[in-house]
Amino acid sequence: MISVRNVHKSFGSQVVLEDVSLEIEPGRTTAIVGPSGVGKSVLLKLIMGILAPDSGEILVCGENITQARSEQQKNAIRSSLGVLFQSAALFDSLTIYENVAFPLVEKSKLSRREIHRRVVEMLESLSLLPHAFNYPEEISMGMRKRVGMARSLITKPKVLLFDEPNTGLDPLVGQEVYDLISESRQKWGFTGVVISHELPEVFQVSDRVAMLLNGRIILEGTPDEICSSSNEAVQQFLNGKVDGPIKIH
Repeated sequence: MISVRNVHKSFGSQVVLEDVSLEIEPGRTTAIVGPSGVGKSVLLKLIMGILAPDSGEILVCGENITQARSEQQKNAIRSSLGVLFQSAALFDSLTIYENVAFPLVEKSKLSRREIHRRVVEMLESLSLLPHAFNYPEEISMGMRKRVGMARSLITKPKVLLFDEPNTGLDPLVGQEVYDLISESRQKWGFTGVVISHELPEVFQVSDRVAMLLNGRIILEGTPDEICSSSNEAVQQFLNGKVDGPIKIH
């Protein structure tokens, strides 16, 4: 579904990703984890085609986004992707209904009637219909995440990317978001990619886990395999210890 092959990325003299390869399997959710500042979000931007690798290639649903030469070509490949950003990235000046409708209004050739039908159906599916004409500031953060999910799903993407979905949320709202990811994947059947530094919480929505450190993927496996690993860096990160191979800056 997504194939990352021998990707390198640097910013000036700073090497962020070094020979990273990763296969995201269709129909499953893969978590890319690691401490802050190790390149997780950079990898996500490379998958989305926002950044270009220095070398290597990335295939999204069989299409090579690193070889796309125009925004039009990239957008055609991106149509397979949906994204839920950290803050949900809603438009404050638009209602919940308008936020969810936005991708269809801007990027599709659907009639107003069909857009309305799809939006109402999506809002109903995610228990958002009573809030359709509220603005983002009038609903809770948990509900905003739900709106972000609705907007991501409205274009029927094959892959949904989650960028640190629980950052800054209290434990109850954070659990609500994880429940939302699980329920939505069961209902819509998308392939998921979750960027996170929250272990082991993210394991509950993950089929596979890849840990990124020092620009490389140091371990990949099921959540159980990650937890039982004897790798010192993995155990340090899992247990939140200060002492170990991972240096806190």
